Amino acid sequence: MKILLLSDTHGLLDKVYEIYEKLNHIDLIIHCGDHQKDAHTLEDTLGVPMVSVKGNCDGASRPDREIVETPAGNLLITHGHLEGAGYDYNNLLYLAEENDCIAACFGHTHVPMCEELGGIYLINPGSLTNPRDGSNGSYAILHSTEEDFYANIVYYDTVCGSQKKKKSQGGFIRGLLNYSDRF
Repeated sequence: MKILLLSDTHGLLDKVYEIYEKLNHIDLIIHCGDHQKDAHTLEDTLGVPMVSVKGNCDGASRPDREIVETPAGNLLITHGHLEGAGYDYNNLLYLAEENDCIAACFGHTHVPMCEELGGIYLINPGSLTNPRDGSNGSYAILHSTEEDFYANIVYYDTVCGSQKKKKSQGGFIRGLLNYSDRF
């Protein structure tokens, strides 16, 4: 089973469509929240089964979690904001263990992560549209068979080539400085 893991698309799906065209046979897409409506749009457009959860930008004020069965074992799917993702990963590990999961898939931080801690994988695909790690975006590919499970973080530039980032044009303060008498 081959799974495309996404998070934090925030209403911008161009890069998702671009990378999807370059992928071979995806059995399932998992969206770890922030703009859950994007998950529904992707499912309708691509025709691939989808599992999604709400994130903090979707108004999730209560835990929104799913358990996905794969040939290798169960996956915990959550956004991570209510579990303290980015500060402490113990809650995610405990939840995965309580639900007999081999991995906890989450988002929220916009920073990719793929680590095994205590026999449980913590997998954050990062964000294709608003990365916070200095990259041009990332996602994850999970492979699950009865014999094996592994996950890879994939960077957008690796698959779609480098694109120049726009240089900062400055903001409100810069405008004040440029068009004032220096206060």
